[in-house]
Amino acid sequence: MSNSRFFQLLPADPAAAHVTVRYEGRPLRVPAGLTVAAALLAGGVTTFRTTPVGEAPRAPWCMMGVCFDCLLDIDGEPNQQGCQRIVRDGMDIRSQRGSAELNDE
Repeated sequence: MSNSRFFQLLPADPAAAHVTVRYEGRPLRVPAGLTVAAALLAGGVTTFRTTPVGEAPRAPWCMMGVCFDCLLDIDGEPNQQGCQRIVRDGMDIRSQRGSAELNDE
């Protein structure tokens, strides 16, 4: 097996629109229209969250909203499915460590 990344974007039109998101405080420039999960995978992110018991690393599995392994903290809101959210310029994305409490609002 080579050391290349498993997930790479197909060549796109260089004039296509891009957005910049921040992952763990690091800027990541990605094509507009991608899901958060696709953008992070293409950017080399291999762990999106850890499990509540045991802190085992998890990454997207199904990419269609069924498995919940792509849970992230997006713009300060925990438990967001990265495969169901489209990137937008300025989005702040963070890995989710263990379980996250939801607000009672």
